Amino acid sequence: MEDAPQVQVSADIPDAQDAAADISNEIKIGGTPETTNPQPEQPETSGQTETPVKKSVGFNFLDFLTSPIIEIIVGKGDEETVLTAHQTLLLDSPFLSEFVEKFDTSGPRRIHLPDEDVEAFGCFLQFKYTRDYTVTPPETPSASQEPEGGIDNSGEELLRHARVYTLAEKLGVPALKSLAHTKIHRVNGTPNGELAYARYVYTHTSQDDTTIRKPVASYWASRGHILRHDVQEDWDQMCREVPEFTFDVVTLLMDRKEKTGQTETESTPRGRKRLRASEK
Repeated sequence: MEDAPQVQVSADIPDAQDAAADISNEIKIGGTPETTNPQPEQPETSGQTETPVKKSVGFNFLDFLTSPIIEIIVGKGDEETVLTAHQTLLLDSPFLSEFVEKFDTSGPRRIHLPDEDVEAFGCFLQFKYTRDYTVTPPETPSASQEPEGGIDNSGEELLRHARVYTLAEKLGVPALKSLAHTKIHRVNGTPNGELAYARYVYTHTSQDDTTIRKPVASYWASRGHILRHDVQEDWDQMCREVPEFTFDVVTLLMDRKEKTGQTETESTPRGRKRLRASEK
């Protein structure tokens, strides 16, 4: 009877040792069981970090859409048009922000812009909502029906983009100004359209705005000797009425002539301007 418990005790000892060995092997190979427990919790932690970002975006968007509605009266007389927009949308413009700051808490929220073009301002609002804008294709039968990239026979498409450009300059929205300038260079114009566009640029932009003026002057300095025959009367009138345009074109022509003259002088010997008396 005493041998039986001794046998049982001796049998329990190796089992405990084996269990300890198994635990030690698990520690060496895969780490303690406690280290594996946090692993399923990691996705939950990452999910918690992403959730505030999504909520933040949604909150900003709702905050934008739930801002007060502003009435914007563009144009005057029969061309007066009432547009509406969310107030937060207008705050990116320093020009429009001045109007918003003057609103009374209980008074009407209305902005009058009698001197602005309604279509250009509509493009501004479209850009603020969508980060892009499109101009209405010209309704003339000869004009291309493609809104961008087609042939602009009348020059109206160029003018519409130019109006957006000058409006963006006034409102202080450089991103829209850059976009309008990019769209201008996608339009294939004609001599009549290009000249009308040149007149608008030089009568509605500052002298320091070489971003839009220089390409116009360069275009006519390079092609004017050919294209002016198609628009001779308008060309002559343009040169007389817009002296800044004439000055820029002539300056480019003189600079190019000077560079060409320097090359010719270096490649050919100098000659006398007058013949000697014996050579006459």
